[in-house]
Amino acid sequence: MEVRALCMRLLMIVMILLDGQDQKADAVSLSIAPNRSQFFEYESVTFYCEGVDYCEIVHKFKGKLESCSKTDKPAQTGSSCTIKTAYKQDSGEYWSETGGGKRSNIINISVTAGSVILEVPALPVMEGQTVTLHCRNKIASSNLTADFYKDGHHIHRGSKGNMNIYRVSKSDEGLYKCSISGAGESPESWLKVTETQADSSSDHGYRIDFISRIVFAIVVVAVLLLLVVVVKLMLRQIPQNTPATDDK
Repeated sequence: MEVRALCMRLLMIVMILLDGQDQKADAVSLSIAPNRSQFFEYESVTFYCEGVDYCEIVHKFKGKLESCSKTDKPAQTGSSCTIKTAYKQDSGEYWSETGGGKRSNIINISVTAGSVILEVPALPVMEGQTVTLHCRNKIASSNLTADFYKDGHHIHRGSKGNMNIYRVSKSDEGLYKCSISGAGESPESWLKVTETQADSSSDHGYRIDFISRIVFAIVVVAVLLLLVVVVKLMLRQIPQNTPATDDK
């Protein structure tokens, strides 16, 4: 009975530890296509939920998008949802939710009725990568001279409407916008940069911690099992006392 109880305890410990690992592995990730944070009105935008078979897209102010969730279709890595015609009121923060209560990362988009947008990645970019910002005119050719601004300060003028940021770093994070003479100005969007080394070390540390907890749990239960066996053997070697009888 003692051995069975200890085995059940081991099973419970392992299940608790594995549950923590599953919560990290099953995290919902939201992505967007095309990967940009600004759109003209009447363009389409598709959200992808990675890591789950089904999810619901939620807008910060509108709540769950009923028209979008009805068209959810399985994708290779999860499910997808397309807003076929985006309007200015569709601007704002989006995230995905699952039946299990898991919530994804947030994606912020701007839909404009104007003539100029800045194509800046909606998803975070990794340090060291090259990022191209493209100032796009809705009507005229894209090869127009454009001025680029970061946090309200003019930083670049591109003759073809492009601005390259080589070996992007955390210092490049900020609010970006662009303008085209005679056409107008784009909305502002935030460029997010992630520290790849920190992310990698964090995941590595998590795996080491998880393995250490599993090994510790197994060692503790193994020691307990060994103690039970030793105690049983000792009890068997102790002679049982029989009641004495008086001879008269």
